[in-house]
Amino acid sequence: MSAHEQLEHAEHTEHAAHSNKKIALLISVLALFLAFSETLGKSAQTNAISLNVEASNLWAFFQAKTIRMTSLTSSAERVQIEADSIEDPVKKAALLKQVDTWKKTAARYNDEPETGEGRKQLSERAREAEHKRETAMARYHHYEIASAALQIGIVLASAEVITGMIALAWLSGGVGLLGLVFMAIGLWAPHAVHFA
Repeated sequence: MSAHEQLEHAEHTEHAAHSNKKIALLISVLALFLAFSETLGKSAQTNAISLNVEASNLWAFFQAKTIRMTSLTSSAERVQIEADSIEDPVKKAALLKQVDTWKKTAARYNDEPETGEGRKQLSERAREAEHKRETAMARYHHYEIASAALQIGIVLASAEVITGMIALAWLSGGVGLLGLVFMAIGLWAPHAVHFA
């Protein structure tokens, strides 16, 4: 090997080493953002599951209140009819007092703002939990897409090291940037892009 060839080989080796350092840095940055995306995605998924359980519990409580309210209302109507046919004023007054108590209790089951446990309040709380769940799921889906893009970017950058095709490095950077965009959408505007 001539001196000129040795110099060219040394320059090529130095250029390849410098290029590989840049690719290694690109892979490190993509891996860092992949870790963020995976962590945010797992957090959003856990939050969505918790909110789904909360919404289900609130709707179950709503159903229980509805059943109780319906039962009391039916009993009050039945006893009201019985009371109308009773001649004894003391007995009639006692039954009407019971009817009044049941109607008040049924009304409280429907609307109880002081405790937040009336049917109206429970349905509002359940809908709010469902909305929060949907937001968390939207975030989760965006983080999943971001993670996939970042993983593809890492694979493309690794392939550039093996093949030396600089186009793969550019493609890796572009796909990685797309992953960052989806991560930002998931973080700040989860309803901006909808998936079926």
